[in-house]
Formats: sequence, C-alpha cells, structure tokens
Amino acid sequence: MNRTEFIIATAIILFVAFSLGWFASWLINRFTRVTKADVGELDRMAQALHEAEEMRDQAITYLQQREADIQNQLSQTEAELRAAMDGLREARNETEELRAYIERQNA
Repeated sequence: MNRTEFIIATAIILFVAFSLGWFASWLINRFTRVTKADVGELDRMAQALHEAEEMRDQAITYLQQREADIQNQLSQTEAELRAAMDGLREARNETEELRAYIERQNA
C-alpha cells in the first residue's frame, strides 16, 4: 500500500465516520426535539397551573376573611353572654333581697 492509497483509504474512513456521526446526530435530534403540539400543551398546562394558583390564593383569602368574621362574631357572642350572665346574677340577687324583705315584712 503506497502513500496515495493510504491517504484515499483514510479519507474514505473519515468520510464514513463523519456520515455515521451526522446520521446519528440527526436521529437523536429527530427523536428528542420538541414539537409545536408539545409546546402548546406545556403552555396550556402552565396557564392551568397559574389559574389554579390564583384560585388557591382567592380561597385562602376568603377563608382568612371568613375566619376573622367568625372570630369577631364569637367575641361579640361571648361579650353578650357575659353581659347576660351578669344581668341574671344581679336579678337573682335582687330577687333574694326582695324575698328576704317580704319575709321580714310578713314576720
């Protein structure tokens, strides 16, 4: 094998290696590329996620507001209960005093 044959053989081997590499790269790129349908689906999923997060934030805000309203209502109810209990206690004391007064008058 002389020098010219060696150069031609080397050139053919390098060309075949280059062709195989290019073909492998094309196959990998063909199978792994993202299609427009995939991008559209990802956009729809991102939009749905964004809407779900907004709904969650609105629900949290509503629940916090509702909890504050109920807590306020509970505080008012407890204050009214204390006032009613104090009034009842005073009425019982007044009733006892009136009974004692009536018993003293009758005796």
